[in-house]
Amino acid sequence: MERKFDFLVIGGGVAGLVFALNCSKVGTVAVLTKSILTEGATNYAQGGIAAVLSDNDSFEAHIKDTMTAGCFINDEEAVKLCVTEGPGYIKELISFGAHFTHTKDNEEKLDLTREGGHSTYRVAHAADATGAEVQKTLLATCQAEKNITFFSNSMAVDLITERKIGHSSSNRCIGAYVLRENGEIDTFLGGVVTLATGGAGKTYLYTSNPDVATGDGVAMAYRAGAEIANMEFYQFHPTCLYHPKAKSFLISEALRGEGGQLKLKNGQTFMEKYHPMGALAPRDVVARAIDAEMKRTGDQCVFLDMTHLPRETILERFPTIYHKCLEFNIDMTKEPIPVVPAAHYMCGGIVVDTHGQTTIPHLLAIGECSYTGLHGANRLASNSLLEGLVYGHRASDLAKKLIKEPPTTLTPPSWDPGMAVTNDEIVLVYHNWEEIRRFMWNYVGIVRTNKRLQRARRRLELLRNEIQEYYWQYKVTPDILELRNIADVAYLIVESALRRKESRGLHYTLDYPEKDDVNFFGPTKVSKAILENRL
Repeated sequence: MERKFDFLVIGGGVAGLVFALNCSKVGTVAVLTKSILTEGATNYAQGGIAAVLSDNDSFEAHIKDTMTAGCFINDEEAVKLCVTEGPGYIKELISFGAHFTHTKDNEEKLDLTREGGHSTYRVAHAADATGAEVQKTLLATCQAEKNITFFSNSMAVDLITERKIGHSSSNRCIGAYVLRENGEIDTFLGGVVTLATGGAGKTYLYTSNPDVATGDGVAMAYRAGAEIANMEFYQFHPTCLYHPKAKSFLISEALRGEGGQLKLKNGQTFMEKYHPMGALAPRDVVARAIDAEMKRTGDQCVFLDMTHLPRETILERFPTIYHKCLEFNIDMTKEPIPVVPAAHYMCGGIVVDTHGQTTIPHLLAIGECSYTGLHGANRLASNSLLEGLVYGHRASDLAKKLIKEPPTTLTPPSWDPGMAVTNDEIVLVYHNWEEIRRFMWNYVGIVRTNKRLQRARRRLELLRNEIQEYYWQYKVTPDILELRNIADVAYLIVESALRRKESRGLHYTLDYPEKDDVNFFGPTKVSKAILENRL
């Protein structure tokens, strides 16, 4: 089946919903989500949205903190745009009905908290479930718009470009092939196609991300020929709940912002050895410190101690985390929380300009799947929802102009359905998936070496060939699609890491332990053309 819309949005988190809402004022919008409408990283974001909302703060301070966390290879224009435009969009969310936490003594004053890397209190939050509140508010607002149509349980297979269907020298993006819930692949066409597909945490064995985070947008954009940047900078959140049944539940950085201390099992603190800010150091520093202490001691985790706070304060400020810990018989009001690092946020992605335009005409990218330059070598806490808000707006401004251009005259062919997948092949898909995630954790994790990266590269080259040769002849399933996507994203991470012969931010290699501002002060950019020719 072929479906046509003015705007096609792939992804339904904060960035995609803001974009869809704005574009619905001038045309029809299709929003595709690969699972239920609320399933995505936005819904699980705990901490908040960083913005200058206090007289005690300044744009200059937020810019400085963001640049410092990013080891100064951020795109300064992107940083300034997000910092200066962000406060207005938080006020817009409130006007839509979002309920943020306010101070006890003044119900009109936002309760701002502080997280690692921030020099002051500037994080607006809705208790410890900010993302869920933002998602709920934006989703309800979008569902009230008659021009927006949602397609849940619909996973994009590949982008459709004019060059791909062989009728033009132009590589303009005109749509996507989409796997629907009934197993059929429909053709979705859009005057503007926007990727808002989130991150790729499932590329790693341990992650704070939901199961849908398989790097679909980056993988599809790469296969279509888009430029990709800074994939070596994958952020590992320092503190995820350590429990065999917790599935790496995130323990928000806001706990350390409220005085939480990281300790070894003997009760000794250790962060003061690694950074002047101690437990409030940037995430890359804290993750490496925890990794080093676990290797030194042989322990399976470290502990985050919040027992200095009154029980009432913890229940009011961190109700979600408190109740989740209690499910595993951990009472954070009385005992420290066992924590470990886990893959959390993709600081690189699809290269875009200040309005979300990729290197492929009429293909935009926003949110975590994009590389705007905001985060540099390491994301500052709570800058992700901020980026989604700002670039959701900026990209919609561009999209409303692009839609006025003449539409394509080309008609893409229907998808070839292929053969049915046998049970034996399904088992092998799971085995391959597990293998990729495990060697990415072991070889391309918090601490890297050239030898580990080269081993990962060789295995990925073989796996990617196997996926294309053995699986692609079968009927497409979500499992096969996600396997192909995490293999492509893992490949991009490894290739980018091999190109950066220095240690900076989230990329730390024992072979090049120092920064090299002469040769590597800037983004690492790759594309299909570059990698296929090993340039």
